Amino acid sequence: MIEIPSDLHKDLVSLAFLLGTWEGAGVHDFPGAEKCNFGQELIFRHDGRAFLEYRSRTWVLDGEGNKVRPLENETGFWRVTSNQHGAQGVREIEFSSVRDDGTVEIWYGELADGKPQIDLATDAVARIEGGPQYSGGKRLYGLVNGELMWVGEKSAPEVPLRPYMSAQLKKVLNPAQLVKDVNDLPDDGIAFFR
Repeated sequence: MIEIPSDLHKDLVSLAFLLGTWEGAGVHDFPGAEKCNFGQELIFRHDGRAFLEYRSRTWVLDGEGNKVRPLENETGFWRVTSNQHGAQGVREIEFSSVRDDGTVEIWYGELADGKPQIDLATDAVARIEGGPQYSGGKRLYGLVNGELMWVGEKSAPEVPLRPYMSAQLKKVLNPAQLVKDVNDLPDDGIAFFR
């Protein structure tokens, strides 16, 4: 079940499935970069305004799943925009992001009709001098059986668009909510199991 906070801006209701802290692991593989498994913490939060704040931290994992070193950090903002193409039910998404390697991206995409899935593609890419060669990308995010899954594709001047990162993330439980849920149990606690 997707919970919609009462103070969530009305324009963001369709993105409520993203809210929270997500953790999991994935695979990174792109020519010229280290192929590895990575861990990820992904946070979507809101403050009542018409955007979601986004923060992603990833780190290289060793064969036992231990953190070895940081891989990539990214922050940004997600917005739902008005339908500019006249198609009924289409909700367009804008995502602006900056990564720790000096790459800045503007993404546009659509929320799938009737399911929690978002397809995005870069509209603009800028990078600092000395930043990695990168010319564009695509991403797909989706909620599948309560887990947030995503895959990213990217291209560089010498590499055509291809998948390079994907992850499967589980929602991290909020301890404050757990305490509330325990307080809502019957006094004897046994009635819950009857």
